[in-house]
Amino acid sequence: MSVAIRCAFAVVVAMSSSGCSGSERPGAIPESEGYVTTDDGLHLFYRKVGAGSATVVLPAGLFLHPALRDVAPGRTLVFYDMRNRGRSDSVSVDRENSIQRDVADLEALRAELGIEKMDLVGWSYLGLMVAMYAMDHPDRVGRIIQIGPVPMRFATQYPEGLASPDYFASLDSAGVAELRALRSAGFHESNPREYCEREWEVTRFSLVGNPDSVHRVPSGPCDMPNEWPIRLGSHFDRHFTSVQQLEIPIEKIRAIEQPVLVIHGTRDRNAAYGAGREWALHLPGARLLTVEGAAHCPWADRHDLVIGAIRTFLSGDWPEGVEDVEQLERRAAGS
Repeated sequence: MSVAIRCAFAVVVAMSSSGCSGSERPGAIPESEGYVTTDDGLHLFYRKVGAGSATVVLPAGLFLHPALRDVAPGRTLVFYDMRNRGRSDSVSVDRENSIQRDVADLEALRAELGIEKMDLVGWSYLGLMVAMYAMDHPDRVGRIIQIGPVPMRFATQYPEGLASPDYFASLDSAGVAELRALRSAGFHESNPREYCEREWEVTRFSLVGNPDSVHRVPSGPCDMPNEWPIRLGSHFDRHFTSVQQLEIPIEKIRAIEQPVLVIHGTRDRNAAYGAGREWALHLPGARLLTVEGAAHCPWADRHDLVIGAIRTFLSGDWPEGVEDVEQLERRAAGS
C-alpha cells in the first residue's frame, strides 16, 4: 500500500499522557479508562472524560482525545479505539475487520457502558461510519458531527475547487525519498517503531493547511504496535476494501433525521472538501462549517473556531458561519 493511501487513513495524533485509570487532579476534568468487550470477544480500549449528563462518543480516540477533550465541560466524552487500532485488541486474519464491524462494535460499546442515547463525532472514514450507525440505530443517536468525512462512495470525483490538493506537494521531497529508501531496505520491518516515528515526522505535514500549524499535531503514537506502518498496511488492505465496496442508497442517507454538523477544510488532502459539501447537501438536517485553508485536522489549523463550533452545536445551537448547502458547487462571493 502506498504511503499516500496508508496515511489517508492512518494519520494519527499522539495520546495525552494524562488519563491513567481513575486519575483525577483537583480542579481537573475527571478521566478514567478501561476496556469493553465486543460481541465476538475482542477488547476495545476507551477513555472517559468529564462527568456531564449528555454523552458524546468519539471513535478514533487515539486521534481525537488530545484535541477534542476541550469540549468536555458539561458533558461526558467517551473516546475509544477501533479494533486493531491504538490500544484495542489486534485482529487476526480469521476475524472480521470492516466498516460494518465498526458499526457493530460501536453498538457493543454503547450497550456495555449503558448509554441510552449519545451524540456522535466521526472523523475521516468514521464520519461515514457514524452515519451508518445512525441508519441502523436511529433511536440511540441525538446529534452527529462529521469532521473531514470521506465521500459517500469511495470513487467519487469532485470538480475543480472541491477536489483534494496534491498529497505529496505538502511533504518534504527529501523526507519522502528517505522513506522510500528505508522501505526498500526493509527498515520498516527490521525496525518498525523507529520507521513509524520517522514516517510520522514526514507525513504529519499533510494534515494541516498551514505548515506553521504542524506543532498542534503532536507526535504519532508509535509506542503502540497497532500503529506501526508494517501492521497498518495489512489492516487497511482488509478494512479499506470494505469502504471501497460500499453502495449505500441515497435514500437511506436522506432518511437520517438527526441534526448533523459537517466540518471540512478546503485543503483537506485525505478526504476532498467536496465530500463534506455532498454530505451536507443530502443529509436533511445538516449544515456545513467550511474551514478555509484547513486540511484533514481542521482543529490544528483553526482550533478556536472548530472547538467553539463543536461546543455550540452540542449545546443545541448552530454555530455562526454554517451553510445550508443547496448545491455541490460553492457559490461565488457576493452571489
